[in-house]
Formats: sequence, C-alpha cells, structure tokens
Amino acid sequence: MASTSEQQTDHIAHELLARAHSPDLASELFTSRVKQKPLLLRPTSPTAEDNRDRRRLHRLRKKEYYLKHQKPRPLSAKQKRESGLFKLDKNEAKYSIFKGLNRLWVEYIWEVLDIKKPDDGNANAPVPAQIPQVNPSAHGSKLAAADFHGAEMQVVRCRAVDRVGIKGIVVRDTKFTFVLVTENDQIKSEDLADSYALYCLYADVEDSRTKGALNIQI
Repeated sequence: MASTSEQQTDHIAHELLARAHSPDLASELFTSRVKQKPLLLRPTSPTAEDNRDRRRLHRLRKKEYYLKHQKPRPLSAKQKRESGLFKLDKNEAKYSIFKGLNRLWVEYIWEVLDIKKPDDGNANAPVPAQIPQVNPSAHGSKLAAADFHGAEMQVVRCRAVDRVGIKGIVVRDTKFTFVLVTENDQIKSEDLADSYALYCLYADVEDSRTKGALNIQI
C-alpha cells in the first residue's frame, strides 16, 4: 500500500495536480482522471480490400432496391409500332364480331347517363312518349368520362364532306381519334380534333311497343 502511495506521489501528473490543489483533492483527481481513466480500444482498421467489398455490396443492394421499386416504363411510339400493339387485323375486324360488344355498350350507356330504359318484359310498364334526348349541356360531363368502345357511331357533319355518312362500331377510343369498323368490315379512323365533326351514337331501344334510338349528339 505504501509502495502504491509512493508511486502515486512520484507520478508527474500527481505533482502537477498537487501544485494547483490541496493534497486530498489532488489525490482524488489523480485517481479518477488518470488511474481510472478508461482506455478506449479501436478495432482493427479494415483493409482496402474490405472497403471495396463493402462498397460493392452497397451498390448491389441499392441496385436491387431500385429495380424492385421502380415503375415499368411506358412503351415509346416506335416500340408500339414495331410490336404491333395497336394494330388491327383486318381478318378479325369484322362488324358481326363487334355487334355483341355494341349490345353491352348500350346497357352500359343507359347506366352512365342515368336514363331509365323502357322495360321490355313488363307489359304494364308505361310507354314512353318519346325517346330521351341527350345533349352536351345536360350530359356533357358524363359523356366526357364515358367509354365509347362498342358504341355505334355515325358522322353526320364534318369539315371533310366525304367523311359524312360513315357509320360503324367503335373498336378503339383514343384521345384524338375514334376507329370504327363499318358494316362492310372496313376500318375507318375519325379525327376528334376536327371542330366541325358531329357524331351521333345509337343506343337501340328494342321494345315491343316502342322502337327507336337514343341519339347522343356530341
């Protein structure tokens, strides 16, 4: 014990503390700050090869995360043309084939426009005085959001006179065009950008007492 005290008093740090503090305070500071000071050991430094492996693993994980969460890119116009994604086969574009689609569209448009269809099966149902008229001012917003695939359409007014009278079922409804299949199984494309174009869509009302068409002029 005595030797420990002698070593403590001989330590240069204890001598410096004794010059500035009392003996008791100097001993306390020497014990807490010098003798009991923790020695922080750093692990072995990684080698350059380990650093390269760590960076490579980080890149691989980052790439894997990116590929997992990225959204698929849309096809370009060139890729669509080369793949024939929107190409219509003339052998399959038959008016008779799309007639069934037109019947489905008729049921769909009645619901979209919220118009009550005459009841074919109920003989006691009241006979409508006339077929309901649909116009842009009353039903414009519903028509703008409707899907026209399967609609039977006829061009009744257009800037290009030779286009007037074309009638067919819509097989493609795009942002700027309607593609029709006519009764002669011909494919016709109508441009919606023509401000003078007027289209009339027919939703046939097959009723034993009333026959006609729901004309939608847009």
